[in-house]
Amino acid sequence: MFNKLFGQFSHDIGIDLGTANTLVYVRGRGIVINEPSVVAINQKTGQIVAIGEEAKRMVGRTPAHIVATRPLVAGVVSDFEVTEEMLKYFIRKVHEKVFSVLARPRVVIGIPSGVTEVEKRAVEDAAKNAGAREVYLVEEPMAAAIGVRMPVQDAVGSMIVDIGGGTSDIAVISLGGIVVSKDLKIAGDKLNEDIIRFARDEYKLLLGERTAEDIKIAIGSAHELPDSLESPMRGRDLVTGLPREVIVDDSEIRRAMRHSINILVNSIKAAIEVTPPELVADIMHRGILLVGGGALLRGLDILIQDETRVPVKVADDPLTAVARGTGIILEDIDALREVLIANVHESAPI
Repeated sequence: MFNKLFGQFSHDIGIDLGTANTLVYVRGRGIVINEPSVVAINQKTGQIVAIGEEAKRMVGRTPAHIVATRPLVAGVVSDFEVTEEMLKYFIRKVHEKVFSVLARPRVVIGIPSGVTEVEKRAVEDAAKNAGAREVYLVEEPMAAAIGVRMPVQDAVGSMIVDIGGGTSDIAVISLGGIVVSKDLKIAGDKLNEDIIRFARDEYKLLLGERTAEDIKIAIGSAHELPDSLESPMRGRDLVTGLPREVIVDDSEIRRAMRHSINILVNSIKAAIEVTPPELVADIMHRGILLVGGGALLRGLDILIQDETRVPVKVADDPLTAVARGTGIILEDIDALREVLIANVHESAPI
């Protein structure tokens, strides 16, 4: 009876709980929230000052007692209580026009493929404490494959590479399961760190994380470009302590990120090497699909194709693939139940 009552007042939601951004899909409405996974906390009072977009604007601009933090590191929960508050915020935002006490949605959450049982349980518990009635977990590469309409339940091999903020997931999928998977800590955040290190070592310039990300988006590339790109790099001079600006081009930023990108490419090759031959034949025919924010890095598809000798393409709207996949699962959860991760512990009856 209570499940039916809560169901009337709740919108079932799918969540791509990312290190950098959280996307929320509402059943019947599509993606309604796309905000940074950032929470600003007042350390004097322990209160949360801001969540999402508003909190990200505070990064690097707050007084000492207000800290803007990411509660997820490398795709897993690093601060349980803050993650719970962030999930509550998103669930309440979806149910703004509903009496919030009665909002107890079913939730499908995408998590990285390499997480431990403890980390799975942390996500599940955080979602339940945030107000979810039922929680289903799905591995992000599987959700992304469903989101881009790959035939995941067929007897055919599909290869997908999901390059997020904290992790990159490489997976070969067939018959509703992941046959081969590799989970890397090489992703968007690591590339930002590479640019910060390059600026410090080459130009004695201290950059902020947002500045590094802006430069990566503006001129970052994995493969040589037909036309050179330039961007100003602004930070604090480590010698004088004063502000300074230098102009950098795409070849310098490519050199800064080269080591991390090579690790990613070699991991994709290693995944292909341990894939069963029949599935390799399918992948050679169907190609490798790139999703996630990192898929937008210029020339990454060309570099991977050159190194693997397998066709590579970037998905349409790669940033939302996982969220769209959780939405498709919500729309027909019975037909797609086999792709879900078994519950870490069964829900208590309501």
